[in-house]
Amino acid sequence: MLQPVDSIATRDFKIFGKQQLDKIPQLQSLDPETRLNMRAVAEVLPFRVNNYVLDELIDWDNIPNDPMFQLSFPQPGMLQPRQVQAVRDLLAANAPAARLAQEVQRIQYSLNPHPAGQKSLNVPQDAQGQPVAGMQHKYRETVLFFPMAGQTCHSYCTYCFRWPQFVGLDDMKFASRESDSLVRYLKEHPEVTSILLTGGDPMIMRTEVLEQYLNPILEADLPNIASIRIGTKAPAWWPYRFTHGEDADAFLRLIERVRGTGRDMALMAHFSVKRELETAVAQQAIRRLVNAGATVRCQAPLIRHVNDNAENWRDMWRTQVRLGAIPYYMFVERDTGARGYFEVPLHSAYDIFTQAYSQVTGLARTVRGPSMSCTPGKVMVEGITEVRGEKVFVLKMIQARDPAWVNRVFFARYDEKATWMDQLRPAFGESEFLFEPGLRAMNEAGRGQVWCEDGLRVA
Repeated sequence: MLQPVDSIATRDFKIFGKQQLDKIPQLQSLDPETRLNMRAVAEVLPFRVNNYVLDELIDWDNIPNDPMFQLSFPQPGMLQPRQVQAVRDLLAANAPAARLAQEVQRIQYSLNPHPAGQKSLNVPQDAQGQPVAGMQHKYRETVLFFPMAGQTCHSYCTYCFRWPQFVGLDDMKFASRESDSLVRYLKEHPEVTSILLTGGDPMIMRTEVLEQYLNPILEADLPNIASIRIGTKAPAWWPYRFTHGEDADAFLRLIERVRGTGRDMALMAHFSVKRELETAVAQQAIRRLVNAGATVRCQAPLIRHVNDNAENWRDMWRTQVRLGAIPYYMFVERDTGARGYFEVPLHSAYDIFTQAYSQVTGLARTVRGPSMSCTPGKVMVEGITEVRGEKVFVLKMIQARDPAWVNRVFFARYDEKATWMDQLRPAFGESEFLFEPGLRAMNEAGRGQVWCEDGLRVA
């Protein structure tokens, strides 16, 4: 049953990309040098913002420090000074487009565009040993599917680890035009129990387009599929997608239809800053989704300049619970793109998580983190302690390429500068972490897991 819409006025969707930076009214008060720096960074990293973000989420009296401004607008610190200067010089000289593109692409390829083995280890193969386009299969029970029509967003996050999807690096894209290959793969792999539609943002699509991808899945004989997930930031970037118009209602009916097949329909909602949860329309969007039967799980990375304080996370988790959503993950900013601008030392991430976690009830302690989605799997910083006279990070593998690694606890030497797994070293004089022999074998084979019908990894 659809929840009625409160008297919240909708608005027309207007977007601004890098070509329209100078047309954004709120930026006119910034000096020309600042705007040129923004243009330079926007040539390298994706930029897209909409009028809801501009009018409702950013505090324009707190520029450039406002978290939402940092989250949505390019900042010069996101690239190295020499990189910014190189692009600035080309823009100022009105250099030929080909010359600008050459320099931009050189910088982009230096930013580790596909971390954690996404291209080398995550791409699955069909029964004939051929790569399956537009999919990733890193964890045994979960397949990621990238619908072609969902490979953009209502606005772009400046820290997005999927930035190569949006900047014209076609050889770096994941995308599929249809879901028939997905259905075939799922029939060949009954160990898969969950499908995650991701992007980009699948909720950029109209419901009728989304249904073209989902219908073959719902209509196929796939008793193994228990849940369908959609990764989205639409409840934060454009909540009207769920509150106003026939298309919003059509999506809520789609949720009910999926639930009617006996499956869970989950929205993996991306909320980074408490402000995104404070508007009336965002709160109504979440309530309508929950009322329609969707499970709304909330996640985001911890990022410097944006949400690196315990108060923000505490308030987000409290609000999410009040609205019927489930706090799910605090991630560590991935080692790609502008990571040098956004990364937080692991010990600080653990402290921030612990401070926020200690101030919420058990209903919000469904959240896990800080978690690194690195090459072997999701590695959580479980604690910082002293063992046998050595200060160590206590780490736990909460998801893994090899199921045998899952829920295993291991230790790394304490390093106050470390921001990512590859900067850590095993504690107690050990030569390697528990996952390294298996991961080495995968890399030597030039591929990741091969799953057989009983769900075991057969290397």
